[in-house]
Amino acid sequence: MKVRQIFKRALTLAVPMMIQNGITNAVGLVDNIMVGSLGTEAFTAVSIVGQLIFVFNLAIFGGMSGPGIYGAQYFGQKNTEGFRGTVRVKHWIGAGVLLAGLAALIFGGEFLIDLYLKGESSDIDPVLTMSLAKSYLSVMLWGLPPFVITQIYAGSLRETGASLKPMAAGVASVFVDIAFNYLLIYGKFDFPQLGVQGAAIATIMSRFAEMLIVVLWAFAARKKHDFLIGLYKTLLVPKDATIKIVKKSLPIFFNEFLWAGGIAVLTQCYSRRGLDIVAGMNISNALCNMLNVVFIALGNAVGILVGQTLGAGRYKDAKEEAFRLMWFTGGVSVILTAILISISGIFPNCYETTVEVRNYATWFVVITSLFFPLQGFLNALYFTLRSGGKTLVTFLFDSVFSWVVSVPAAYLLCTFTTLPIMSIFAIVQALDFIKVTVGYILVKKGVWISSLVEEKA
Repeated sequence: MKVRQIFKRALTLAVPMMIQNGITNAVGLVDNIMVGSLGTEAFTAVSIVGQLIFVFNLAIFGGMSGPGIYGAQYFGQKNTEGFRGTVRVKHWIGAGVLLAGLAALIFGGEFLIDLYLKGESSDIDPVLTMSLAKSYLSVMLWGLPPFVITQIYAGSLRETGASLKPMAAGVASVFVDIAFNYLLIYGKFDFPQLGVQGAAIATIMSRFAEMLIVVLWAFAARKKHDFLIGLYKTLLVPKDATIKIVKKSLPIFFNEFLWAGGIAVLTQCYSRRGLDIVAGMNISNALCNMLNVVFIALGNAVGILVGQTLGAGRYKDAKEEAFRLMWFTGGVSVILTAILISISGIFPNCYETTVEVRNYATWFVVITSLFFPLQGFLNALYFTLRSGGKTLVTFLFDSVFSWVVSVPAAYLLCTFTTLPIMSIFAIVQALDFIKVTVGYILVKKGVWISSLVEEKA
């Protein structure tokens, strides 16, 4: 396949995902700025709860990704019944993770929030921050079920190459979120002024809107998406198929869950240097997340396209596509770095906070953006390895690395050295060069190349 065709296929699949995820992050950005106008405690509280919700979201993503590998290959093989089985498995996984997540956040939410309030700050009130965070979390829990359902359907549609429906649903949810943020945070047009709770309610409403649109739209076109026909005649999946899918899925689930947990713990380590650090990272993440959707979507596209090619038995083509798309993703990430650095000193001024927090935010943006090319290339490596079912390898490659290398390094540097927080942050980011080196060697050797849908249980 010609290089242009490969890039065109990748962009055709990735751009709708970029738009949808970009819109979702834009909603988060608007939430962030609006809540930021309420004071540093308010957006610090929202940031802390966001870290906890992030762990849940990544657990769902990981749970869906295992069946998704099979889904992409079954679609490439034109096996509709096999694909339908993967969607049913997603329902069971989603239900299990949802119940576990609700239990953890309901009964352990206050304890988890308190872990981020250990650092000292002369400008941020930890008691007020805790109160606001608990209030925000109590509402956000209602948004978890619709999020799970949306991920089941949106992921399944993308595995067939249909990215537009999830994107359109995401666009619609943005308008819902922004409108009700304005009405409920500030109490406009006779709506109650609810502050951070208003931001949470607006987010919940957008989650339900997105879910309804993507599900109803998908079923309206079920003749095209024929895996939906008869999907709910049963949710049972043949034992052999279930074991095969779950066997490959568990490493991905634990990988995403533990990786997200590692990111949350890293933030907690940094917070030991002060609550101002948490506030600065929150501002930085709000901006950087707007642009990292580009290489994240391209990584997803790599996994789907390479998975489809593997499912069709074209192994040589799969390897060529993987390498070309990896370099393409890394190249695109260089452009993102330039954009972020150019606005790093401007964006933090949108927040009603201290000069110190704004300064932290600027430098977090600069350092994060400098590592974007590394992260883009790494993301493509990760999805390439996973497309061939090497889920145990990616588990070691990603989350185990975070907990064995990154988290201990951050903890030791924050606790036992006097290094500036920016130096520590840069050192921890630079450790990912180890992963890129190992991942590149594994991909080049072709250890990931296999067709899972031809394996015997």
